[in-house]
This record gives sequence, C-alpha cells and structure tokens, in this order.
Amino acid sequence: MNNEQRIMNNGKNVLRDKSYAFALKIVQMYKEIVEQKKEFVLSRQILRSGTSIGAMVRESEYAQSKADFVNKLSIALKEANETDYWLTLLHDSKYITQGQYDEVSALCIELIKITTASIKTSKKNS
Repeated sequence: MNNEQRIMNNGKNVLRDKSYAFALKIVQMYKEIVEQKKEFVLSRQILRSGTSIGAMVRESEYAQSKADFVNKLSIALKEANETDYWLTLLHDSKYITQGQYDEVSALCIELIKITTASIKTSKKNS
C-alpha cells in the first residue's frame, strides 16, 4: 500500500487520526487559555494553525494529482511548524504550563515527523 492509499483509507490513516486528535487538544487548550488567562490574541493564532493541520490533511485525501497531494501536505507541515512556534511562545510567556507544553509539543513534533515522512515517500514514488 503506497502513501496515498494510506492517506485515503478511512479509519486506517494515522496522520488523519492524529491530526484530528491534535486539533481537539488545541481547541481544549484555546478554551482554557481564553477562560482562565483571558488571553485572546496568541490563543487565536494557535487555534487557527493547530486546527489547520488536520484540515489540510483532509483536503489531501481529495487531491487532484500527486503534486496537489504533496502541496496540501506541505501546507499541513508549515501549519504544524507554525503551531510549534505558538506553543513555545505561549509556554515562554507563561500562558501554558510546562506539562501542557510538553504534552502538546510532543504531539506536534510527532505530526511534523509523520507529515515529513509522508511527503518524502510521495515524492519518491513520483
């Protein structure tokens, strides 16, 4: 089974499932930051980028070509990298705890690694 088939196979797609679970974590974090810390600017940024990862992965499932597939996953990768930035900023500015940062950052790094591997495999099979 090639990379595209894994991405498009409902229920057995690690990247799809993990990016969706990650988006849920980000939504939880956003709500907590807004409600408890009354922070509205940085929290919106991480909400946008953190939920965009899964959205781009889902878009890649209906890519019109292999190049379009790689492009959509590349955008997901950029969003994951941006999310990692916002996580670090929220941590360093004391809006999230070390524990929150460690948990969500580890998930973000995992998404970056999986997405990078998927892009490389797809390019190699082109």
